[in-house]
Amino acid sequence: MTFVKFFDQITIKDVPQVGGKNASLGEMYCKLTKTGVRVPNGFATTAEAYNSFLTTTDLKEKIKEILDGLDTHNVIDLAKRGDVIRKLIIATPFPLQFETAIIDAYKKLSQFYHSKDLHVAVRSSATAEDLPNASFAGQQDTYLNISGKTELLLAVKKCIASLFTNRAISYRVDKGFDYSKISLSVGVQKMIRSDIASSGVMFTIDTESGFTNAVLINSIFGLGENIVQGKVNPDEFYVFKPTRAIISRSLSRKKIKMIYSSNPKQPVRDVPVAINEQTKQSISDQQVLELADWGILIEKHYNRPMDIEWALDGTDNQLYIIQARPETIHSVRNYSVIEEYVLEKKGAIITSGRSVGSRIGAGAANRIMSIKDISKFKQGEILVTDMTDPDWEPIMKIASAIVTDKGGRTCHAAIISRELGIPCLVGTNDASKKIITGQEITISCAEGDTGFVYQDKLLFKINKTNIKNLQRPKTKIMMNIGSPEIAFASSFIPNDGVGLAREEFIINDSIKIHPLALINYAKLKDTKVKKQIDELTNGYADKKQFYVDKLAEGMATIASAFYPKDVIIRFSDFKTNEYANLIGGAEYEPVEGNPMIGWRGASRYYDEKFKPAFVLECLALKKVREEMKLTNLKAMVPFCRTIEEAKKVIKIIAENGLKQGKNNFELYCMIEIPSNVILAEEFAKLFDGFSIGSNDLTQLTLGVDRDSSLVSHIYDENNQAVKTLIKQIIQVAKKNKVKIGICGQAPSDFPDFAKFLATCKIDSISLNPDTVIKTTLAILQTEKNIK
Repeated sequence: MTFVKFFDQITIKDVPQVGGKNASLGEMYCKLTKTGVRVPNGFATTAEAYNSFLTTTDLKEKIKEILDGLDTHNVIDLAKRGDVIRKLIIATPFPLQFETAIIDAYKKLSQFYHSKDLHVAVRSSATAEDLPNASFAGQQDTYLNISGKTELLLAVKKCIASLFTNRAISYRVDKGFDYSKISLSVGVQKMIRSDIASSGVMFTIDTESGFTNAVLINSIFGLGENIVQGKVNPDEFYVFKPTRAIISRSLSRKKIKMIYSSNPKQPVRDVPVAINEQTKQSISDQQVLELADWGILIEKHYNRPMDIEWALDGTDNQLYIIQARPETIHSVRNYSVIEEYVLEKKGAIITSGRSVGSRIGAGAANRIMSIKDISKFKQGEILVTDMTDPDWEPIMKIASAIVTDKGGRTCHAAIISRELGIPCLVGTNDASKKIITGQEITISCAEGDTGFVYQDKLLFKINKTNIKNLQRPKTKIMMNIGSPEIAFASSFIPNDGVGLAREEFIINDSIKIHPLALINYAKLKDTKVKKQIDELTNGYADKKQFYVDKLAEGMATIASAFYPKDVIIRFSDFKTNEYANLIGGAEYEPVEGNPMIGWRGASRYYDEKFKPAFVLECLALKKVREEMKLTNLKAMVPFCRTIEEAKKVIKIIAENGLKQGKNNFELYCMIEIPSNVILAEEFAKLFDGFSIGSNDLTQLTLGVDRDSSLVSHIYDENNQAVKTLIKQIIQVAKKNKVKIGICGQAPSDFPDFAKFLATCKIDSISLNPDTVIKTTLAILQTEKNIK
């Protein structure tokens, strides 16, 4: 009988003997280390050894008797039975041959690393674990920083006992796994000294949308257990696979870290992180890219999306892969059916957090702050808590939604809620303080990366559309994307790219600061404004670079989501009152009686008062195209009143590294002023394409302030004067071989308007994501009727 196998003796074919986790470690150690992927050496006990232990000691029959008649929904009974089994296993001695095999293997591993009593991580690996259709992540226990044969033998036995924790028993029963047909392997692997460096998790797919072209990396200081446990919100990095570029980063405040302890009874402990270190990037950009490269290699080797754990060793400053398992949510999802959750109406917001998934849940809240109180939870309630761990799973699976104070999108609550398909908000910071048991609430994860807890039980609907055989019309159907948060998810809707990406959402949501306040930071006298800027730009000595980086990341997220299709980003088009609402903005903005037709769009860009801010926009766009290599990103100038304005703006854009025609760069002009149509022949000589903004074109054609309710009854995109101008600009564009599309609201709101555009043979129609399918169908029908 084989009791122990070293990693160099194990491949993925050995899942029946050593479980998914250990088989994967052996597979990577044998086949991927030669490609540069570092995997710490180790060994695994076998399923044979486990079964021998249970049968020769009569544990198998005793366990069967204890579990007979179990109802996993009775959490009190489940806890009692699990406790009896675990104590029984711990009290039962190992057979001599099994114990000797573990000790001998440990000695050999210690010698391999030139150590007497090597510190190791001891992890369980069930033989049904980490299979493509089920994730057992966190179901069994892990013991870190174990040293010496006595500690090791006890840790191995505890791992075996953890096959019968409440959460593990419950999970197996619900997944239909017969416990008697599941064995347990224990992996013993060299401990990486991430306690004095960093560690984290990596997914080779976006965990929220299933977008496959991005690698998501989460990182914290110290041991990685605090990510899964949700104690620390991690730093988050997205790397775009095709161009190997970091397209997004979000740095959190990491207040604690888990380190080794000298106490044998408590081998790890949490300690505070120094205040000046808390918001620092926990791994370097170079390390982020190295991890992403490894993730891509591992994904390619397994030919499927992967969920990977990694650690940075503080002694040699080298990265290591310590686990890899198949991603089990999006890799098995049916993407031919698009499911959209929509609130019928919104209510008062109680709090907000990071969305997990894109669903909505409503019901009565049950605030439970301790595991000892989980028996009070009833099916269909919304779980409100500080954070969860695997012991909470028996009630998580009966919850209609979950809300936590702590945790990031790869914490335990997030992982399990994705698998269960229920909405979850993590990292709210204050949900448990603001929500009381019995309170009717609604959890919405359907509004992008930020999710909301609303007061009361709100009505919502679910729109389902099968897109498997949806035909593509001759007219290009593009999308209007505001927030980068919805870009990955929206990319699954059949489309021809993005006709309008708005900078305003990125500036408002990710930057929040007026660009001139950042440029003139040293001269600012308002201490309150300076403090706000300091908090948001932590880590940036050059405040201007913060603006460039965050704007670039927002642009890059949208461009990567639709790569290699065209994505047209519109330069900023805030009005003076909107710019004034940004942090520090009031000092730099005049008060205008009618901002809608005031200092906006192109008129700002060449104005010496605003030009330095516009230069930052150009530098951000240049960074995305050149450093991130997302050359599918094009640019568009809004509200360009005259030919003279157009020439001035084009000159500034070119001076800042964005020359038309170079590296496939195209510059478009918004057609939203009658002068754009009247002088279309002249504008066509300057720009590579036009995009009709029907909102402003209607306003200025009919002389209606679209912000005024008094004359709102006159405002109508279907007015014949507006349609005449639109038809005219399409004809001029076609004659001059300039691309022509529309990105205004009209075709999204009025299907007949979209049909009119198709009849005029417009090149593209850009729509809000929620109207793309129905408008595509209408356009297809219209094109059939056009002779």
